[in-house]
Amino acid sequence: MLKNIIILFLVVIGLYFGKTFLMPLAIGALIATLFLPFCNWMESKRIPKGLAVIISVLMLLLVASSFVLVLGWQISELTNDFELLKERAIEATSRTQQFIFNHLGISIAKQSQIIAKEQPSFSNIFQVIAGSLASIFTNFILIIVYVFGLLYYRGHIKQFLLKLSPTDQRKETDKLIDRSAQVSQQYLVGLAKMIVCLWIMYGIGFSLLGIKNALFFAILCGLLEIIPFIGNITGTIITILVATVQGASLSIVGGIAITYALVQFIQGWVLEPLIVGKQVKINPLFTIVALVVGELIWGIPGVFIAIPLIAIFKIVCDHVDPLKPYGFLIGEVESEKGELSIVKKIKKSLN
Repeated sequence: MLKNIIILFLVVIGLYFGKTFLMPLAIGALIATLFLPFCNWMESKRIPKGLAVIISVLMLLLVASSFVLVLGWQISELTNDFELLKERAIEATSRTQQFIFNHLGISIAKQSQIIAKEQPSFSNIFQVIAGSLASIFTNFILIIVYVFGLLYYRGHIKQFLLKLSPTDQRKETDKLIDRSAQVSQQYLVGLAKMIVCLWIMYGIGFSLLGIKNALFFAILCGLLEIIPFIGNITGTIITILVATVQGASLSIVGGIAITYALVQFIQGWVLEPLIVGKQVKINPLFTIVALVVGELIWGIPGVFIAIPLIAIFKIVCDHVDPLKPYGFLIGEVESEKGELSIVKKIKKSLN
């Protein structure tokens, strides 16, 4: 037991100090597993491996650029109301300062001084933004390179992993490698389908409520689903705050909350069992633990990839006898009540 704890501690330390190298590689590996079936299909049609990999990478670039264009278009639409948002934000700040003065006795002048001390300078903000953009661009290039290399040399890498294992365990190792890749594919494809469904549901709900830039907030709430539990709540709170600043009535704010509740109900009881399935589910406690550890080790990117990585880790644990108790520990607890009857009926009809 103590040995396993020490090994786990050393692995976490290695992941932390190897962040610059390991983070793009891990993201590239996850994305590469997503394109494995497509590459294998193209090669089965006698398309050369190199060309198949290039087509896969081009598809990845096309999807990424399309998403950036749509998001940029929505952000530009949102900036058209920048002056209105700025005016409403100033009004909200003034009311808040007056509230603090009335209840805490801190003068508005003193509050302004405190805020001025805490605000970073424009040059510091510019340096942080420039550094972040440079890091994002560099990591994006590395991820593309890793996706290409891992797809092209996937057979060679698999043979290397098989040679590392004892001869009598190579069949089991081969199954473990294939199963890990399938789990990653299932999670990423399921997550992508889930996000698209959330975009549609949030988009319809926000549009019916008459919220300005409804598509932008639908995209935001759907994307934040990448972060379980926390993400969807954060997206809804941001939507409510911006809608309030834009002058939304209390009924519209309540409508946003109701939309969130309905979407979460449909997502949790219908979409997740059908789309994601139980094979990549981790129980809520260790989902939160994975998110916290991912953020501590690799920051925001660590939060995004924590769930697929711990799902792969669970598969490894389930196939290695000494680690099976750990796989059981982090796995989903079987519910006595089971799924809703509607989900069972849908699954039966699909089968």
